[in-house]
Amino acid sequence: MVETTERAGAPAVPRWHVEGDWFDTCKCAIPCPCSFAQPPTYGDCEGVLAWHVRAGSYGDVRLDGLNVVMLGAFTGNIWAEHSDTRVAVFVDERADDAQREALQMIFGGQAGSWPAEMVAMMNGETTGMEFAPVTIEVAEDMSGWSAVVPGRVEARAEALTGPTTPEGARVRTVNLPGSETGPGQVATWGRATRDHASAFGFSWSREGRSSKHITFDWSGPDGG
Repeated sequence: MVETTERAGAPAVPRWHVEGDWFDTCKCAIPCPCSFAQPPTYGDCEGVLAWHVRAGSYGDVRLDGLNVVMLGAFTGNIWAEHSDTRVAVFVDERADDAQREALQMIFGGQAGSWPAEMVAMMNGETTGMEFAPVTIEVAEDMSGWSAVVPGRVEARAEALTGPTTPEGARVRTVNLPGSETGPGQVATWGRATRDHASAFGFSWSREGRSSKHITFDWSGPDGG
């Protein structure tokens, strides 16, 4: 028997849990000031956000290995203002009907937990949603990460390093003031080698700007 929770104005939501990898490539200089709850480098920001579910379930529906990619743009401090926020979403086409519904409930904020808080904070416009082939790769040694939606989105980054970084070590930050995956996670910083989007009115192509990888671990509908 699947335990469910009634939410006002919404279908009953079962107990769920997802954990995995999140990363972005964005317009900001390294390191992205949005991560420190500050205004973006150029006053506005746009970029690719990618989620890979390593393990997860929504009631009895397994979500292991599925991916979601979002294109986003906003003006001003996303953590302090609600200004011209626009997003478009690609959901992994490998998901069956039950998995598609579960992913849309979780990442759309309707299933509670941190995604619901983030969606409420953004309070923006969704310009499009599509089921598409979404490939996300994260190197086991955290040397790099990538997300591809063929012909629409390509985001690739390599882990940030420098002359005083020990070989094989990663540049990391704990307790970011503005963490897109919620409180208490560890961010690994990178440099975008490819940041391209051409879909739903979003269009850019650049490299050399900020990227970061953060794990996520969410439970709902009420938990962290």
